Amino acid sequence: MEDDAVDEVFKALADPSRRLLLDGLNAHNGQTLRELCEGLDMSRQAVSKHLAILEAANLVTIRRRGREKLHYLNAEPINAISDRWINRYDRGRVHALADLKTALESATMTDEFVYTTYIKTTDRLLWQALIDPAFTDRYWGASFDTDWRPGSEMVWHQQNWSSKDPAQVVLESDPYRKLSYTWHTFDPSFAETFEMNPDEVAAWAREPRSKVTFELEPRGEIVKLTVVHDGFPSGSAVLAGISEGWPGILANLKTLLETGETLPEPKAPGKS
Repeated sequence: MEDDAVDEVFKALADPSRRLLLDGLNAHNGQTLRELCEGLDMSRQAVSKHLAILEAANLVTIRRRGREKLHYLNAEPINAISDRWINRYDRGRVHALADLKTALESATMTDEFVYTTYIKTTDRLLWQALIDPAFTDRYWGASFDTDWRPGSEMVWHQQNWSSKDPAQVVLESDPYRKLSYTWHTFDPSFAETFEMNPDEVAAWAREPRSKVTFELEPRGEIVKLTVVHDGFPSGSAVLAGISEGWPGILANLKTLLETGETLPEPKAPGKS
């Protein structure tokens, strides 16, 4: 993460009113400007200005739904800088950052996962990284057999597990701009391969099938990538699972495109 981006994050967090707005999104994500203004001793104009600063720092992501503009708390910049600050700076700042990171990652869930990151790459290379097994295998450990045309079936491969299902399809494919597909099926072999509780995976399988959407927006030398994973019922266990998984996958994708290498595998406790 570039130093100027780090500066923007801490400048945004320095104001107590902006931290209050983040607290509001932590309590209930995906709010409109009107909803965020309720109960605050701030004018609508002041709230709008604070939200603009939070958005510029990538701490807030905005999504449009019809005429409504919804605001989502975005943990990406905190995930990106937490290790750097923990390793290099004073204990007080470490504790403050760690507390915020925990709050961002445990935000009250709506029925969707929204995450925005900025990658120094081109829209064409990022698109290739989303569909080409030469990339997806490296940063995700997954690959897909499909022609990437809307309506086409997708066969999902991950480790020694494969998933083929008529409902596993490409929904939208607008090269270099937008890609959307339904999520994979959960079956007993998935539980076995990934050493998961078979009853838990069976419960996941009973949920409606969700979908993931990647939106690419070129901005000069970088591309803004927004990932929206939605279609979950209230209290979804699958949503809780993917919300833990996506940040690591996307951090790995960003690192691969910007450095040519993936992130190192985390060390097991007690290992040097």
